[in-house]
Amino acid sequence: MLKKISKSLLALAIVAAAAVAGQAHAETLINGAGATFPYPIYSKWFSEYAKVDPSVKFNYQSIGSGGGIKQITAQTVDFGASDAFLSDEQLKAAPGKLIHIPTVMGAVVVTYNIPGVPKGLKLKVEDVADIFLGKITKWNDPRIADDNPGVKLPNQPIVVVHRSDGSGTTNIFTDFLSGVSAEWTQKVGKGTSVKWPIGLGGKGNEGVAGQVKNTNYTIGYVELAYAFENKLPFATLKNKSGHWVEPSIKSTSAAAAAAVKHMPADYRISLVNQPGKDAYPIVGFTWLLVYEQQKDKVKGKKLVEFLHWELAKGQKMASALLYAPLPENVEKMVEKTIKTIKY
Repeated sequence: MLKKISKSLLALAIVAAAAVAGQAHAETLINGAGATFPYPIYSKWFSEYAKVDPSVKFNYQSIGSGGGIKQITAQTVDFGASDAFLSDEQLKAAPGKLIHIPTVMGAVVVTYNIPGVPKGLKLKVEDVADIFLGKITKWNDPRIADDNPGVKLPNQPIVVVHRSDGSGTTNIFTDFLSGVSAEWTQKVGKGTSVKWPIGLGGKGNEGVAGQVKNTNYTIGYVELAYAFENKLPFATLKNKSGHWVEPSIKSTSAAAAAAVKHMPADYRISLVNQPGKDAYPIVGFTWLLVYEQQKDKVKGKKLVEFLHWELAKGQKMASALLYAPLPENVEKMVEKTIKTIKY
């Protein structure tokens, strides 16, 4: 009798072990790398999608858009992520046809740490450019003070904080600065990495937020969710139409409204300095970079299934994390684009 029970238990153990081994074997690991800008929403999506399809695991390295572009071009990851769209030269350098899949839109905020000024700072966009050029050097400079009557601004040097890594957030921010300052365009320009005239460097949105939070009299730029997460204040900016606008989901969507009416088929479009009373001036799409022809059939199929899910279900999670969901016309375009991915 004992022998029979032992044999039965052994058989059950073998079946259980085989099942576990089968599950381990069946799990598909999809690797991605890139932008820190959308990291909070991507983390949420990957976590939620694990409940939809437990056989898929996403491993996403938040290393900056520059790193994401390099890795997807070198094919060391299954997808890249960037808040800067690729140039024609970068697309040609890729070993296959890369597709831009816009996922959400976000605002880049000008955040600061001024003791005694917990919120409410107003800045003209040209003054933001002059601060980052090193031309406005004190917090109580008349150009800042005149826009902030009743605010006790200190006679202290402004400490500029910027990104030290290749960054899509930097691309959006320097694209904005290039649009409001001819001197910025001439001396610095735009891109994922630029030669900063002044300032301290921080790695990732996390690094810049940390520097600003821990250092008095600083000013920096981060994606809106990082400012909220770190309880950092952010400036109200005067937009192209001459209105003072706070960064929000509403003002992000307002910035996209005019631009996306003529959305290019490859989705490579800038959303900074858009016209409109409610349009916040520093806004951008963030994209996943995916090869049209997938090398791995299993991974390709799972990645496409995820992309369909984030479009159908994931968009509804964007607002809670302070990202603006895709406009309806863009969503319909993206749905068709995802269907062109071959595996």
